[in-house]
Amino acid sequence: MTLGALVHGSGGHIAAWRHPLSPPDGQLDLPLHIRLARTLERGTFDALFLADVVAVWGHDLDSLRRTARADHFEPLTLLAALSTVTERIGLVATATTTYNEPFHVARKFASLDHLSGGRAGWNVVTSVVPLEAGNFGRDTHLDHTLRYRRAEEFVEVVRGLWDSFADGSVLRDRASGIYYDPAGLRPPHHAGEHFTVRGPLNISRPPQGHPVIFQAGSSETGKNFAARHGEVIFTAQTSLAGARDFYADVKRRAAAYGRDPDDVLVWPVLAPYVASTEAEARARLDELQELVHDDVARRVVQDNIGDLDLSSYPLDGPVPDIGVTNRSLSRQELLLGLARRENLTIRQLALRFAAVSSVIGTPETVADHIERWFRGRAADGFNVSFPYLPGSAEDFVDQVVPELRRRGLFRTEYEEATLRGHLGLPRPAGRPVERAEDDAGAGAAAAVAR
Repeated sequence: MTLGALVHGSGGHIAAWRHPLSPPDGQLDLPLHIRLARTLERGTFDALFLADVVAVWGHDLDSLRRTARADHFEPLTLLAALSTVTERIGLVATATTTYNEPFHVARKFASLDHLSGGRAGWNVVTSVVPLEAGNFGRDTHLDHTLRYRRAEEFVEVVRGLWDSFADGSVLRDRASGIYYDPAGLRPPHHAGEHFTVRGPLNISRPPQGHPVIFQAGSSETGKNFAARHGEVIFTAQTSLAGARDFYADVKRRAAAYGRDPDDVLVWPVLAPYVASTEAEARARLDELQELVHDDVARRVVQDNIGDLDLSSYPLDGPVPDIGVTNRSLSRQELLLGLARRENLTIRQLALRFAAVSSVIGTPETVADHIERWFRGRAADGFNVSFPYLPGSAEDFVDQVVPELRRRGLFRTEYEEATLRGHLGLPRPAGRPVERAEDDAGAGAAAAVAR
């Protein structure tokens, strides 16, 4: 089984920054992030993952001023720092294909892969927050379908840039004076609907060939994109049956695109509340739920079901009808489906969403859930979102991980150096460089002459 850790500075719960055991400035607390990274590496986690949007997470001032979502590091900068204080854990960052250029993303993740010795991963997103548009000279967010069309081409260009230098073509041969063999240089010369990129990338091929591609598409368009490109797929599932269906669907789609389904790992989100008794664990969740202010509760629903102003609706009244929006379709379906099935009020839906994917109980109970989903072909691993930090991460590493190891479900030590190695994923092949048998330097010089 594989495990990733979704790290927010103070914790994954919307009210985590108010928890008495979480630092309120955790979003920008580098010593806290270093402590967390080392704790997770001690627990032999495969990867540490940082989510991101290129805007504040929400714009309603009444709610935004009551959350820690307006204040967070740029993720690649933070992961570069963490690469110097860790040795094995993978380092995964979100970068949007809607508000970036392929050369920037290719260069940054190749650099992180070199800095970390082959531990970088890219979480490909098309952007879910419409406010991002205003930071990049656009009046409106790109349409959902257009965002994915742009993303398809974006990923193609980034992969071509990562392959700008064939494996072994950067010689750095001081004796011959040849730094790289031109025979191994292959600029992508891409010209498409959205991008024209000549290349080559100005850094040699990443140690992993390509950093690992993470993705979280759950709409029909998103699942097709994930099945074509994703190597680790994040998903939020609320039942074992739903998780099994999603798992089988993504694997089928990957096979239909000619991929080995075993090369596509599915990671449902898991939010663990761990204590010596179930009552104590449930009290930890209740404590956080009580810290959710009314303004925040309203905004949690509004921001996740779509562009609908809920300010005139009573929090303890029903969730109103909503039509098609330009937000995340899968998230909207998840929330509206939950509200309709259980006849939830706006407040109840907000609190359910704040606790979505929660598993509450003793270390054995949490391990039971993990084992049941893993052995039941609903997950290849989990993306663990710790409700408050650092305490819930330390509880998981010190109490749940040993139980998983006792059951033979999880490693006791790292056996590989790279993120691809941890995950059991193949390294993308690079084009070999053909050289004369007798002298590589002479071959390179001849290539230059040609």
